[in-house]
Amino acid sequence: MSSMEASNILLELRNNKQLCDAVIKVENTEFPIHRNIMSACSPYFRTLFTTEVDKNTQKVVIPGVSADIMGLIIDFAYIADAAVTSDNIERLLPVADQFHVLGLMKLCCSFLESHLTAPNCIGVRRIAKTYGCSNLEKAAYRFLMVNFAEVSEISDEFVQLGIEEVCDILIDDRLNVRNEDLVFNAILRWIDFDPDVRKEHVACLLKTVRLGLVPIKYFVEKIKDHSYVKDNDSCKPIIIETLKHLYDLEMSEDKTSDGSFPLAKPRLPHEILFVIGGWSRSSPTNIVETYDTRADRWTICDVADKVPRAYHGMVTLNQLIYVIGGFDGVEYFSSVRCFDPKTKEWTEVAPMNSKRCYVSTAVLGDYVYALGGFSGRYRLNSAERYVPAKNQWSFIEPMILERSDAGATSVNGKLYVCGGFNGGECLNSGEVYDPETNQWTFIPPMNSSRSGLGVVAYEGEIYALGGFNGVARMNSAEKYCPRTNQWRPIAEFCSPRSNFAVMVMDGMIFAMGGFNGVTTICAVECYDPVCDEWFDASDMIVYRSALSACVVKDLPNVEYYAYQRR
Repeated sequence: MSSMEASNILLELRNNKQLCDAVIKVENTEFPIHRNIMSACSPYFRTLFTTEVDKNTQKVVIPGVSADIMGLIIDFAYIADAAVTSDNIERLLPVADQFHVLGLMKLCCSFLESHLTAPNCIGVRRIAKTYGCSNLEKAAYRFLMVNFAEVSEISDEFVQLGIEEVCDILIDDRLNVRNEDLVFNAILRWIDFDPDVRKEHVACLLKTVRLGLVPIKYFVEKIKDHSYVKDNDSCKPIIIETLKHLYDLEMSEDKTSDGSFPLAKPRLPHEILFVIGGWSRSSPTNIVETYDTRADRWTICDVADKVPRAYHGMVTLNQLIYVIGGFDGVEYFSSVRCFDPKTKEWTEVAPMNSKRCYVSTAVLGDYVYALGGFSGRYRLNSAERYVPAKNQWSFIEPMILERSDAGATSVNGKLYVCGGFNGGECLNSGEVYDPETNQWTFIPPMNSSRSGLGVVAYEGEIYALGGFNGVARMNSAEKYCPRTNQWRPIAEFCSPRSNFAVMVMDGMIFAMGGFNGVTTICAVECYDPVCDEWFDASDMIVYRSALSACVVKDLPNVEYYAYQRR
């Protein structure tokens, strides 16, 4: 008999009032129970039912607890589960703590963690601290850090925090803010809640803003001349020191801060961009670089795999990085390597069924897909899917066309592949795969033929960037909207390129490295979809084409991969 079957039998005995040897009374409700079952669930009830005074007492009256909450406590004692809801959680957790029902407290904490939101995360953290739920407290604080932009704008709990709590949050390196003006706006919202009392704290709060990272125009117009700041004498030394730093930065040839000014220290990123492999200096490389978007700096990490490879695919799933197929200058690979950024270890996982160089890869749901490519002899239209839980690759329906050097991504539960080369010409066609029907269907062709292009999804649309049209490397780009079933052009980037890496990070699309028609490049550009404009980012350290990239979020050891000079 399983423990679940035994629990159900005991519950049935209680419901039928059979073999019960005590009654718990709360309010006007009586619960027949078995002493040994209740004693097993918590030290409170064990003491209650085993003391000399009470061990022979059949009815026990417990004050201060509602009948519905006591019913949940008793349910948990019998079946190790309870119906925790948003309506009862605030009453249930204190009683579970009062009665030392640790299993039920864990259940309550799991419920609260799974229901964290921007409006409630601060309150949940306070509840967790009150009841000593350290894991929940860490989870709530982590949620606050990651989602601070939304929390600072809409949370009523934020404006009710005390000055010390606000400063502790705003000064944290882990605060996930794309721009420091967001931190200053959060300060203004907090002060505006009670300005007569709170404006005296502005100097203390101003020290939490990384003022050295703020554009000088914004600093002068929005911060320096704000009434809270200019009317407070304690702010003057901060303003003077920041102006000096910004002036020195403006006069420097390098327009980025080195972090020597305390208020210019970049915060830790919540996303790390990994670039692995590629073609560099006439041969494949195994060098791993990471990009810290907060510092706009690249770092070479000492975590390279033994085997260099280029023209491979790369994806991340469950904070693991899969490097798929490719070419080492001699051999075409079917092998797949898995890198764990947390342990910094490489492992071999199941190989694909086909060798695939110039392979297109993407993640859809819990699966990794490898599409087309070049086997060393043939251009492929075959496609296969990897199931990490089974460590197994299996074929899916082949694509309609043979294509290598294409780009792939996923949107709204479907897989898209665009462009590529069929052995005779560069392609402008695209296909979509529906995993429910296991079928490929053409989508409208791109405006340009593109091989070695970058394909990425952002906000429900598919972006096709650069590539080779059979004549020249391109700097044109376009995007496809599945809803309207149409392609339309977007702004061109500065450097024409093919066989480059493309990724979305921090609300921007990054294009990295590649071949410009003359030489391998290390240039990086980022695209802002809101203003349809490309901007320069810091160059990679290594010149490389035929590289692959992926973004891993919320690593516990993010400091190792962040910019080392921090």
